[in-house]
Amino acid sequence: MGHVFGRSNAQLPLAVRGEGCYIHDAEGHAYLDGSGGAAVSCLGHSDPDVRAAIHAQLDQLAFAHTGFFTSEPAEGLADLLIQNAPQGIDKVYLLSGGSEAVEAAIKLARQYFLETGQPQRHRVIARRQSYHGNTLGALAAGGNAWRREKYAPLLVETSHIAPCYEYRLREDGESAEAYGLRAADELEAEIERLGSESVMAFIAEPVVGATAGAVPAVEGYFKRIREICDRHGVLLILDEVMCGMGRTGTLFACEQDGVSPDIVTIAKGLGAGYMPIGAMLCTSVIYNAIAEGSGAFQHGHTYHGHPLAAAAGRAVLTAILERDLLTQVRSRGASLQAALTEALGQHPHVGDIRGRGLFRGVELVADRASKTPFDPSLKINGKVKKFAMDEGLICYPAGGTLDGKHGDHVLMAPPFIISEAQIGELVSKLSRAIDRAIAA
Repeated sequence: MGHVFGRSNAQLPLAVRGEGCYIHDAEGHAYLDGSGGAAVSCLGHSDPDVRAAIHAQLDQLAFAHTGFFTSEPAEGLADLLIQNAPQGIDKVYLLSGGSEAVEAAIKLARQYFLETGQPQRHRVIARRQSYHGNTLGALAAGGNAWRREKYAPLLVETSHIAPCYEYRLREDGESAEAYGLRAADELEAEIERLGSESVMAFIAEPVVGATAGAVPAVEGYFKRIREICDRHGVLLILDEVMCGMGRTGTLFACEQDGVSPDIVTIAKGLGAGYMPIGAMLCTSVIYNAIAEGSGAFQHGHTYHGHPLAAAAGRAVLTAILERDLLTQVRSRGASLQAALTEALGQHPHVGDIRGRGLFRGVELVADRASKTPFDPSLKINGKVKKFAMDEGLICYPAGGTLDGKHGDHVLMAPPFIISEAQIGELVSKLSRAIDRAIAA
């Protein structure tokens, strides 16, 4: 073992080369990147335009601290994002990743209410089984019990309502629309319980990623959420760190729900793995409250707005837009869903196959009819990951799908450049890995 402090004590293969949709290790094995790492590598691992943009920027300017300078790549990326952002979104705060973006969003919400004379607003409402990052503020907002438990004494109090999780929570005989409205109305009940004058923000993922496995909201849910937030003067923060930047078939996932947030966070696909970058975007109303008030957002990081990262992000976003990759995400996403359904739709231990675009989840169950999850002690999701790697497939299995402890799912988020043939390869390798995991 070397001196790298890894995520665990597991012995991992040494990655040495990336090409297209594959990563190659030092032993000569190739792995199809079926999850884009963690929904990151949307352009694959060897995009020439992004590499060229990074090289060109490195030759010109690598770093300039945002306390003293702005930079052309940061200005250009911000302009391009706003040209394609949800209605009302007008300002971009560039950061180094998703957790930083969520931290900035929460702090911005608090400062906005201070600037507008509402200091009593400080409470955040989120949803159970959500994930918003691993820094303490973002972790407190998240609703995944397993991720929170070790650090619970350090976390600020956050309210959590039920997720919009149709497979598990929609009742027999209840229409999808009725279920969505019922789920959304939990937010209003919680706001009223806390006292609307104390609530500053509601944060949610339009399509829940890591902790639940590509769970989209039903139609009408987020429109009701938007109405409730407006009625009570609560800011709507949408976390698109994993599901945004084209992953679900539109540049911003919330476009498909017909809503615009007050604040939206992005990362992962924005840099496509070529540079660490994220962003927090907000409306001009929020920005102007601070600009015309104290004059400064009391927040910042050494590397935020980094020119090299911004150059990479601009190249990635340009590639997504100019190559019409959003159309391809929708087309390949439909192919992936069809292939998964054909291979696993009647599998006795597959309860649900869901998602949008190239963001798909497979929920595994011990009993299909009753939706009973596997015993957590079996560690089915860990076995799926191991056997998938043996098969030459990178996927993103996780446990605790239901409540942070029970339930297993596999998240798939391949590069937008994946071919139809590679979709077949992905599904066949995943099917074998699932069967091996259950039999082990």
